[in-house]
Formats: sequence, structure tokens, C-alpha cells
Amino acid sequence: MQNFVFQNPTRIVFGKGTIPQLRDLVPTGAPVLLLYGGGSIFKNGVHEQVTSSLQKHHIHEFGGITPNPLYETCLEALEVVRREKIEFLLSVGGGSVLDAAKFIAAAAHFADGDPWRIISEGDKLHSAIPVGAVLTLPATGSESNGNAVISRESTQEKLPFSSDKVYPVFSILDPETTFTLPRKQIRNGVIDAFVHVVEQYATYDTHSPVQDRVAEGVLQTLVEVGQTTLNEPENYEARAAYMWSATITPNRWP
Repeated sequence: MQNFVFQNPTRIVFGKGTIPQLRDLVPTGAPVLLLYGGGSIFKNGVHEQVTSSLQKHHIHEFGGITPNPLYETCLEALEVVRREKIEFLLSVGGGSVLDAAKFIAAAAHFADGDPWRIISEGDKLHSAIPVGAVLTLPATGSESNGNAVISRESTQEKLPFSSDKVYPVFSILDPETTFTLPRKQIRNGVIDAFVHVVEQYATYDTHSPVQDRVAEGVLQTLVEVGQTTLNEPENYEARAAYMWSATITPNRWP
């Protein structure tokens, strides 16, 4: 087994009815930017739950973050961050919204020119705005790691970056927020989680029996609950197992 350092500072708040805990998790008095995607959080009631939980906080909102989040959109959000002196970013949605939040958090403290250099040149981050998450689409595990992938439309690039500075401070995972997701998104999410585990399980050339058993357990769980959670959208136990499996998959198993 190789030498390694394992640290995952994200606080996971898991279970039904956990969104109201935002009132204690988000710093009081800090201007907050709520980031979201195409607007599904308005249809499923998550936006109302979030905003009602943060009535005593100073909230700004920025929507329209797309799957494969765009650098250009992130820069628009960055303007809001700087204009409103935002001190906390709250991602409400899936992994794409959270990836964008991580990049915006990093770019807000980047003082060496074009923030694209964080990705293209791997410039080291010394600090970032704190990020929190309310997850509504399990798939990539972005809610518990420091990884993100950003696309740049002008140059047709899609590049990853990673930093311990952009780990979410907390992530709220309520399986009930997934009940209204389209069947296609659940199918893709289960497969995405499965493939992430297989990638690490099959490609790390080292003797790591503990990590291997964890990976095998996650894979078996996804096989067991995948069809159920697809066919029974409001089966809480199946959705919970799927959501947790997707969260713990891409966490740097050595």
C-alpha cells in the first residue's frame, strides 16, 4: 500500500428534512450568493425551502449555470461576487452548479491576471471563498471533494482543476429532493457514480485491499438499488443508498 494523506473536511448533513439546518450552517451576517442551474429548484420546492431557511441572511441569487459549466458564465457570477462583496457561496443543484461554485470561489481570491490560469496553468490557490451545497442530483461526488471541471466556450476547452481550498464546508443531502428528477437523470446519475468507482478500482496499480473492498461495496449497492430507484422514484431507502453511494465514490482512494 502506498503512503497517503487522507482528509475530507466537508461536513455531510444527510437525510430527509435537513435543508432547514442551513440557518445554522451558513455564516450569519455574511453576504451569500445562491447559485443554481436551469430553475428546477423552483418547481420541486427546494428554492422555497432554502430561502425560507435563510430569511435572516443577506442573500443574492445567480441562476443559469448549465451542465458542463461555462467559464464565461462563471465570470458573470464573479462580477456579482465582487460587486456585492459576497463572503459565502451556496450551490443549490447538481454537480455542475457546485463545480461552477468552486471555480468562482477560487477566482474571487485570484489576483494574478486571468483566473483561467487556475485551470490552464494549475496556479496554486492560497485561499477561496467558502462554499456550501444543497445537492439535488447525485452523480459526480462533487459535494465532498475539491475537484471541478469547467468548459470555456470561446476556446472549446474543457479542463479540470483540483484544490483543497474549494472543498465544500458542508453539503446537505436530502434524498427527497431527488424524487421529481426525470428518469433519464437518475439513470445517468447511477451510471456516472458506477463508472467513477470503476475508474479508480481498475486503474490504481497498488495493493489497497481496504479501498478495494469499499469500492466493491459501493458498486454492489448501486447494482442492488439502481433499478429500484429508477422504477420507484419515491422509494426513500433506494434513493438514500444511491445518493450516498454517489457522494463517497470519487474521494481520492489511494
